[in-house]
Amino acid sequence: MVKFVKANLSDIADMQNIVGDSVEDGAILRRSDDEVATNIRSYTLAKSGDEIIGYLALHIHSLRLAEIRSLIVSERYRGDRIGSRLVKIALQEAKELGVKEVLVLTYLPHFFKKLGFIEIPKETIPEHKIWTDCIKCIHFPVCNEISLIYKEE
Repeated sequence: MVKFVKANLSDIADMQNIVGDSVEDGAILRRSDDEVATNIRSYTLAKSGDEIIGYLALHIHSLRLAEIRSLIVSERYRGDRIGSRLVKIALQEAKELGVKEVLVLTYLPHFFKKLGFIEIPKETIPEHKIWTDCIKCIHFPVCNEISLIYKEE
């Protein structure tokens, strides 16, 4: 039985362990323990028993825009719809907060398109996103990620 809960500071070490390989290969941006701690309220975890099997963050950029960040699911649970359930929870949370658009940068655009996201030009991404996050990426400035957005009706 998988349960979805908000993260606690005591979860950070396990969260970092799950995401390690994806950070090393550049699929997910490295975030320090302190950065995760600062944003702990934005993380939703998928847990099987006491084991964290996936998570994501819903980061608020502005009154209108949020971003799904750091979506990861443990390899042995991929294909079990954990990722799509996490995204749907984040979209519901964004809606409850009054956010109108949710951005994602990804190497897996088909996954997000199935959930109602549409591809947008990278040039439309807010500039502060580029200078606070993208500049820390091992792929910067040559980025192959696809930018997509979900718009609340």
